[in-house]
Amino acid sequence: MPKINHRINLTDRKVQSLKPAKEGQRYQVMDIEVSGFGVRVTDTGQRTFILRTRYPGGSSASRREIGKYPTISLADAREKARRWMALVKQGIDPSAEEDRLASANATKRENTFSVVVEDWFRDKVRAERKGHEVERDFRSQFFPLWKEKPITELSESDILRFIREKKREAPAQARNRLGNLKRFFAWTVDQRCYGVASSPCDQIKPTKIIGKKKKRNRILNDDELFALWRVTKRLPYPHGPVYRGLMLTALRLNEMADANKAEFNWQQTIWTIPAARMKGEDGEARDHIVPITDAIHGLFDSLPKFKSGPFLFTTNFGKSPVWISSWVKARIDARMLRTLKALARSRGNDPTVVTLPHWVNHDIRRTVRSQLSRLKVTEEARAAVLAHARPGIAGTYDCYDYLEEKREALNLWSFRLSQIVSPPQFNNVIRLHARA
Repeated sequence: MPKINHRINLTDRKVQSLKPAKEGQRYQVMDIEVSGFGVRVTDTGQRTFILRTRYPGGSSASRREIGKYPTISLADAREKARRWMALVKQGIDPSAEEDRLASANATKRENTFSVVVEDWFRDKVRAERKGHEVERDFRSQFFPLWKEKPITELSESDILRFIREKKREAPAQARNRLGNLKRFFAWTVDQRCYGVASSPCDQIKPTKIIGKKKKRNRILNDDELFALWRVTKRLPYPHGPVYRGLMLTALRLNEMADANKAEFNWQQTIWTIPAARMKGEDGEARDHIVPITDAIHGLFDSLPKFKSGPFLFTTNFGKSPVWISSWVKARIDARMLRTLKALARSRGNDPTVVTLPHWVNHDIRRTVRSQLSRLKVTEEARAAVLAHARPGIAGTYDCYDYLEEKREALNLWSFRLSQIVSPPQFNNVIRLHARA
């Protein structure tokens, strides 16, 4: 049994001055400030802070080690003793509570943002039509900021800081990425295994932070279609052919860019894009059949042939589909403006006043849709060309594919487009001045 000295006011100087106990013995010096707290000294001079009290589940008082001096300071040991006494008064065993906290901290360190996001990718995202886009955005936009941060420590202010910065340069991207973050955190909460009780995005309203979503009505006029076709004819594979494919089919960008050999039936002249690649709510997307017109056939026939992979638009011999980055669009815009200026010059107009209003890839679909209306194509056929589901009960029960109507519509549009991009009055020749 260790010898217990009288209670004194423990100080750092006092603890440092305590002499070793006699050989084979040990003694304790108890603190006046915190009841039950003290320091035990062995015959080797080892000083250990202790707390003597009746712990939950025990029938009598016992001593437990708080920490060895100087690994833990007197001030920290005294504060720890106070925390332990507070837990004891609540009927909580301090050792059990420390084990729980240690386990929670270990889980927190393990469940970093990147670890949980990787689980989300595997569990949900990679099965989605645009999953690869979402994964690429998270890796490029969010991983550099929060990769090693515990998921439970990611706060609303972290999210808002990113969204506000993104809003200044690209409001539409800010809205899309906030939407993906909301989806991710909602999934995280639902899993009940990452320690996230509520989403830090719950109270962030896009309309309040980013503003109301503006409905687009931009279409390309005939001169802009002429310029786009001319520019993409000169833009190298695979980017140029992708854009010409969009103009011929009115498909969405990734529906065209991810074209796969297995989707084509050249004998029946149809291209079947599977539901997994089409836009639609879970389980509601349908296969989309694109009739292969002569113009579409000519486009695909001109592409290089690869044996090492199935994708038709690619930068690695067909192993994966091409990604159309923002710099490709910027390059197209710059060249389109030059072509429009040259077109104005050839007409005797002032090229310095020519501009190219902002447009996005999706505007090509709206342009084709508007052109089909001009060509008196029926509403049903126009909707079918764009793979738009018919509203209401008609969309539920009418499973007709409108294949021949779509073929006729795309043939009409192909002829109309050829008139726009090859006007006889210009002999398809515009002189462009070289620029340094």
